[in-house]
Amino acid sequence: MSSFGDIAQLAADPIVQTGALAALGTMSTRLALRRRSERRLVSQLALFAALTALLMSQGIVPYAPGPQNVSGLLRFFLGLAKIAWWTSAAWALISLVRVFVIFEGRAREGRFLQDLVVGIIYIGAALSVIAYVFNAPVGTLIATSGAIAVIFGLALQSTLSDVFSGIALNLARPYGIGDWLVLGNAIEGKVVETNWRATHLLTGANDLVIVPNSDLAKARLTNLSTPEPSHGVTLTIRLRPTTAPSAMIELMQTVLLGSTSTLRTPEPSVHVTSLDANAVELEVTFRVADVSLVGTAKTEIFDLTYRHAKAAGLALAQPADAGVTIPPSASGSSSAGLRATQLRLLDAVPLFAPLTEDEKEALASTMTRRTFRKGDVFVEQGSVLKSLMILRSGVAAVTRRREGAAGETAELARLAPGDFFGEGGLLTGAGEPGSVTALTPVVVYEITQEGLAPLMRDRPAIADELGSLLSRRTAAEQSRLDERNGLVLPRSDPGLTARIRHLFHL
Repeated sequence: MSSFGDIAQLAADPIVQTGALAALGTMSTRLALRRRSERRLVSQLALFAALTALLMSQGIVPYAPGPQNVSGLLRFFLGLAKIAWWTSAAWALISLVRVFVIFEGRAREGRFLQDLVVGIIYIGAALSVIAYVFNAPVGTLIATSGAIAVIFGLALQSTLSDVFSGIALNLARPYGIGDWLVLGNAIEGKVVETNWRATHLLTGANDLVIVPNSDLAKARLTNLSTPEPSHGVTLTIRLRPTTAPSAMIELMQTVLLGSTSTLRTPEPSVHVTSLDANAVELEVTFRVADVSLVGTAKTEIFDLTYRHAKAAGLALAQPADAGVTIPPSASGSSSAGLRATQLRLLDAVPLFAPLTEDEKEALASTMTRRTFRKGDVFVEQGSVLKSLMILRSGVAAVTRRREGAAGETAELARLAPGDFFGEGGLLTGAGEPGSVTALTPVVVYEITQEGLAPLMRDRPAIADELGSLLSRRTAAEQSRLDERNGLVLPRSDPGLTARIRHLFHL
């Protein structure tokens, strides 16, 4: 019975109760709120305050060495209470750091600095426990560990260089996650991760380049994503001097107006940089929303330049260092004159690729020319066109009214020379998905149902070929427009061929 009495007396000791409650409260709070950062911070701050009040009420000072004249078991619970107090203090500080980084909105960018601060807190708490719980001489321990650190430092010199370079880079923040960097050795990529040793770059070819922080700290780097995400692009266009430079500037301004990849603000610019007997050299400058769109924008501008130049009868010039001069008779405008305008436009429309040359010539003879002024509306949304229109020159915009939003419209596309619309109404009697408005003076050539019907009657298989091509083109374009604008457009009809045959009475 005396043993049970001793145990009960020991359990009633305030120091034992304090140590047990401190350890139990610290661990339960940590485990119960592991994935709730904000609530864990509040609970751990409250627990730390409660532990401080509990220890002080029992005369236990956690930041002072404990008494030596107590039994071993009491000394154990006394040390347990102090360890719980220092652990609670460390966890409260760590939760404060993590919540601060999350509230700042830089969780991934701040991971490196966050880990550094957390490590310092843990080291401080461990040294405090050694000093105030185990009464060990911390100064001697630090001096001994310093000598060991020198030895390890010499052995790990390269790794430590990366670590301290990473600390400097994270404090200076010359770049962040998602920024595009160009290094002095021509490496270009997007920052996807920064850690203690290296920075990871994802290149345009989807290759992962790992650059040690020490190399990055010494390298000359260009951050393409700051001070703002938009990125400037400059292109050089050379045209043969067959017309006035002012007309060429107007042509390139029309090209930029028809682009959907470039930003409208700041306004793109076109300048003549040189003029000689062989070429007029134009410098085109514009911005894109993000550096990742540079390739897409360049491709679009080059394509539009070719189409508008061809429509205007202009030809591209040879590079300045080519050393070859093309005589006027070999220019693109002369060769273009070998075919009628209508035939060249039909060649640019994929829908009419199945037609033979004789069929194209017969169809071209029925085409009529129409002109529109800037601001004119070719067709309203939902109306059914009985003809297909092919742009000969100019720029037009296709806009669609948003459902449930009074007066709000979304731009679906911009049309350039060679583009066409109205094929749905011509071939199937479908309504137009949007309104078409001229942004510049526009010239179009029109193909009517009356002009196409004789070809369909002479060779009914054309209906099958047109139905298959139209179905694939409609599905691809609608998917692209849905993804870009978040709009729900009518899906393509699998029975297009049957509708074409019905409409043309085949």
